Amino acid sequence: MFTLILIAITGLVSWQGFNNRKLADRLILWPPAIDRHKQYDRLVTYGFLHADFSHLLFNMVTLFFFGRPIEALMGRLTGHWWVFPLFYLAALVISILPSYLKNQKNPNYLSLGASGAVSAVLFAFILVSPWSLIFVLFIPAPAILYALFYVGYSIWMDKKGSDNVNHSAHLAGAAFGVMFMLFMSPDLLQHFMTSLMNPSFGR
Repeated sequence: MFTLILIAITGLVSWQGFNNRKLADRLILWPPAIDRHKQYDRLVTYGFLHADFSHLLFNMVTLFFFGRPIEALMGRLTGHWWVFPLFYLAALVISILPSYLKNQKNPNYLSLGASGAVSAVLFAFILVSPWSLIFVLFIPAPAILYALFYVGYSIWMDKKGSDNVNHSAHLAGAAFGVMFMLFMSPDLLQHFMTSLMNPSFGR
């Protein structure tokens, strides 16, 4: 349920942000606003804004397909509905921290989008089901192979720094997703290793 609510809120805020520069300027991650004016809420609100419709669509489609099973699993493992919301909001903060700390005094730095938190959700899913087939540009690929490519590509592009994508947020989000799951249920590590050694494509 929260996954769908989250998608609806993110879609609404992003849509408003497309047409309301004042709103976007207030919600986007801009380090000086945090450093000078203590607007710490920007460490969360930036994740509800997106640069354009394709950026929003990609993140929300990914969240739709992987957020629901992870939300259900967290509910079963803990018995609490609020664990997934806590996980997602914490992922927004944790995933952006490396970029924020690096650019804390940079007045030209801006960041927006849910990609870091969505990466946390995706990698939580991969930990649970490493051989599930996921679709990358409509091409099916085992989740674990996609994860390896995703991490390698993000590290390479982060070092290159030749685009406007926050690859460090993707990496931090992915790491947080895995660590949160293992902290919540340490047995998942043994489950992951067993699954990895016994490929079962499509599940």
